[in-house]
Amino acid sequence: MSTPLLLNLRDLSCGYPEHKVVQNLHLHLNAGDIGCLLGPSGCGKTTTLRAIAGFEPVLEGEIQLADEVISRAGFTLAPEKRRIGMVFQDYALFPHLSVAENIAFGIRQQPNCERITGELLELVKLSHLSKRYPHELSGGQQQRVALARALAPEPRLLLLDEPFSNLDGELRRRLSHEVRDILKARGTSAILVTHDQEEAFAVSDHVGVFH
Repeated sequence: MSTPLLLNLRDLSCGYPEHKVVQNLHLHLNAGDIGCLLGPSGCGKTTTLRAIAGFEPVLEGEIQLADEVISRAGFTLAPEKRRIGMVFQDYALFPHLSVAENIAFGIRQQPNCERITGELLELVKLSHLSKRYPHELSGGQQQRVALARALAPEPRLLLLDEPFSNLDGELRRRLSHEVRDILKARGTSAILVTHDQEEAFAVSDHVGVFH
């Protein structure tokens, strides 16, 4: 049985009319897979990620998510309507909220909020730290909180922008394997942006190399 196509970028160009950061990009991702955009700084990886998230307009081509066009020239579906999660480089955790409150933030109106938060705390192995605040956590723990918070609303697609760049080598390696296991356990489709080849192959099923 073939896996359904989740994300399709067709002939995508982004940037500014006088300077296209990304040109004629074709890329697709099947449901349940983890893809990676690998390349040096300034080659358009993050611009592509931001276009998929809806933060960056498209000059040419289109982006489809589960057969729905979410971006094309002159049209950008609002980011909050895309059901796409994002994990930022600096984690962007709320300093005044505990670990559990950070994870629950996007689903606090849902009746099963407490159950989902508990499951995710267990999944990222942070149940024992649920009442702590971000400043009381290590970098690796903060990263896992950011991941759990992004997974809580059950996004169709998760975007990870250089998520391990603030961590040292050994922790980085360990966490990249952990993140892959967590995404696979949830069956979450994801795209990772990195300039680190080892990281790309540790986390991803497919790697797209940017020049």
